[in-house]
Amino acid sequence: MIAVERLENSPRLDSALGPLRRAVHALPLGGARDVLHGRWLGHAVHPLMVQVPIGTWMSAAVLDLLPGQRRGADTLVGLGLAAAAPAALTGWVDWAELRKPQMRVGLVHAATNITAVGLYTASLGARLRGRRARGRLLGFAGLTAVSLGGALGGHLAYRQASAVNHAEQIPAVVEPGWHPIGDVADLPVGEPVRRQIGETPVLVVREAGGTVHALADRCSHMAGPLSQGTVADGCVRCPWHGSVFRLSDGWNVRGPATAPQPVFETRVVDGRVEARLVQDPVRAHRPASRTV
Repeated sequence: MIAVERLENSPRLDSALGPLRRAVHALPLGGARDVLHGRWLGHAVHPLMVQVPIGTWMSAAVLDLLPGQRRGADTLVGLGLAAAAPAALTGWVDWAELRKPQMRVGLVHAATNITAVGLYTASLGARLRGRRARGRLLGFAGLTAVSLGGALGGHLAYRQASAVNHAEQIPAVVEPGWHPIGDVADLPVGEPVRRQIGETPVLVVREAGGTVHALADRCSHMAGPLSQGTVADGCVRCPWHGSVFRLSDGWNVRGPATAPQPVFETRVVDGRVEARLVQDPVRAHRPASRTV
C-alpha cells in the first residue's frame, strides 16, 4: 500500500502522461468512445471486459496443473489473448480522462498487463512448438503479472475512486423538501452559477423564458465544477473532461461520465427560487420546473 501511495505522488512518469493522453484522444473513435467508457451501461465497462482474459488465464493455470488438459489450457490462453486487446482499449480510453495521481498508477497498471500479455504470447508460442514445460512456466509468470495489474486496478477503482459515481451521495446528504437558492433577479440568463443547498453545491441556470434548472454541481465523472462549465443547446459541459449533461433532467448526453447528474425541480415563490431534489429514480431524469 505504501509503495502504491508513493507511486501516486511520484513525478517520475509524468513526462509520458501528456503524450500518451494526447495519443488516446487522437484515436478516431467517434461515438464509439462513449461506448468504450460504458455510458450505455451506466458505469465503466473496463472492469467487465477484463473478466474474460483474467478468467481464462486463471482457468488455464488450473488445467496446466491437471493431467491430460493440454488442449483446453492452450485454448484458454489463446482466448485470453484475443480478449486482452478490447479490454485494454476500454482501459486506455478511461485512463486518458483521469487526474494525474490516478494516471500514474494507471500507467503502471497498464505496463504490468502489457507484460502479462507478452508472457502469455510467449507461452502460447512455446505450447504450439511442443515446449510444454516452458509454456506452463511462462503462463504462471503471466498470471503473476496480471494479478499484480489487477491489484493496481483495484487500487485505482476503490482507493482512488477512478471509476465511481462522484455524485452518488447527493440523495443521502440533501435534506428533503424545498430549499431557497436565491433571487431570480440575481441569476444571469443562460449563464451557469453556483449556489448552495446546505453543504451541497448546486449548478443553477436560468433560461430566457424564465425556466430555472438546477443540478448537482460536482460532475459525476470526476467531481468537476459544472458551474464553471459552458452552457449550450440546453446542456452544460464539464470544464474538466468534457462530459455533457442535459439541464432539464441531468441526463449524461456525452461521456466520459457514465452516470447522470442528480437533478432538482425548481419553483419561483415571490421572486425567489427554491429547489427540491428529485428522489424518485424514475422521475429523476425528467424535466421539472414550475412557477408559483
